[in-house]
Amino acid sequence: MADHTPAGPLETGANMDYPEHERTYKLFIALAKYSALICASTLIAMAFGFFTSAGFFSATVLFIIICAVGAYLLRDIPTHIS
Repeated sequence: MADHTPAGPLETGANMDYPEHERTYKLFIALAKYSALICASTLIAMAFGFFTSAGFFSATVLFIIICAVGAYLLRDIPTHIS
């Protein structure tokens, strides 16, 4: 016969550290946001540098500008689900 005894922390009533879960979630969302920004900025700057006659220096300046504007815009996006 199947054994139906509780096996996990939810079934046994163990206390969960919800503030730690929320901090981890916020850190993960922030990491995902800014990683996506860096990837998109890199691709745009590479396309600008490789497919135009602008060169490496102009592509680097564009990368820095896109990252700065993107970080400014992303700072106000909420990291929680209501």
